[in-house]
Amino acid sequence: MNDYQAKFVAPEQAVKAVQSGDWVDYGFGAGFPELLDKALAARKGEVKDVKVRGGLVIRPRIEVVEADPEQESFSYYSWHVGDYERKLQKNGLVKFMPVMLRSLPYLYRDKHIRCDVAFVPVSKPDENGYCGLGISNYAWRTIFESARTVIFEINEHYPKLQGVDGSHRVHLSEADYIVEGEHEPLPVRSYRAPSETDIAIAKIVVNEIPDGAVLSLGVGGVPYTVAKMLAESDKKDLGCHTGTISDAFLELYQAGKLTNAHKELDTGLSAWNLAMGSQELYDWLDAEPQLFHPGDLDYIHSVERISKFSNVISINGGVQLDLMGQENAESTGTRQLSGVGGQMDFLEGAYRSKGGKGFICINSSRVTKDGERKSNILATIPGGSTISAPRTMIQYVATEYGIASLSGKTLRERAEAMASIAHPDFREELMKYAQENFK
Repeated sequence: MNDYQAKFVAPEQAVKAVQSGDWVDYGFGAGFPELLDKALAARKGEVKDVKVRGGLVIRPRIEVVEADPEQESFSYYSWHVGDYERKLQKNGLVKFMPVMLRSLPYLYRDKHIRCDVAFVPVSKPDENGYCGLGISNYAWRTIFESARTVIFEINEHYPKLQGVDGSHRVHLSEADYIVEGEHEPLPVRSYRAPSETDIAIAKIVVNEIPDGAVLSLGVGGVPYTVAKMLAESDKKDLGCHTGTISDAFLELYQAGKLTNAHKELDTGLSAWNLAMGSQELYDWLDAEPQLFHPGDLDYIHSVERISKFSNVISINGGVQLDLMGQENAESTGTRQLSGVGGQMDFLEGAYRSKGGKGFICINSSRVTKDGERKSNILATIPGGSTISAPRTMIQYVATEYGIASLSGKTLRERAEAMASIAHPDFREELMKYAQENFK
């Protein structure tokens, strides 16, 4: 590592590479450049109009945002609103950028957007100077190849896996600067106990999953409950090709259900782009790297690649659906709640997969703070709310009252199928709307 020793600098020196007007990329998900963020925040007043880009932050704070609420030196842009970013929205401290994750690398590659400085979190290097990308492969390779300056931040807590084909690793020689130091423990994401409705929906969906299915599980109550039920079932030889690997897959592995034995590609390997969950999950990735193919967005979210697997089962949640099957997965009116992420990538991949099924799982209704019950299945998506997935891409919708199969249906048939799985308090009204408006 002596050849690269000159690149090792203090975080305070490394962030001097950031100039006024620059775009700085922080990454996505649980991976985060903690030391560089703190050092850059200390430059408040020295620089102006520095735009920081990230997404799905599960840490409790971003230092450049907290240090500069007036946004004179720094402003923050997000691809996907997480819990912390939702808090920032209330004060206008986050600017949201819609994107399907599979298209994100092309935005950099084709110069629709630019990255001036990349803050890349990595694992400790091995004896040959290679570092793993830890818990977030993201689109880092594409991003830092387009950047003016690349800074690696070595995190001692990162899993050291580099990918069986080396796709999850970078070399110290590729950085302009390298920083290291003491980090907080990796941020964890816990799951709430499943509700009765989660359990009811999961029971319905589990019955649709065959042995040998390749799973893509979204992050949320129903996907996690489905995994727990699969772990306790007689299903076998399940596979993993998913955007985010979570504790759901760890439970399947511990139960002997996750073997990846029948995958046409990456046989025997769980393939994913991000890792987000408990410390036990991160320890698993570190202890058994031979079980994983952590690929970049170009690889994991490729519809062509997903569709080459048989029996792809994609399970995601939603906010609202209308009688046509149009789905809002990410907003309430114009207020952003999350992002579409990779949902469309895996819905389309499942659609094209032989035997594949894409499920949108949603509670049929919700109860407001005032105690009023409202339907999550509506005649039409309200104005201002997002259409995250069009009606043409929705195969199956599951609520606690059953599954609506929409493929190949007429408008009237779609509307009646959706009304049939609505909450009983709203079913008659929705069925009447369907019959009056779709002949």
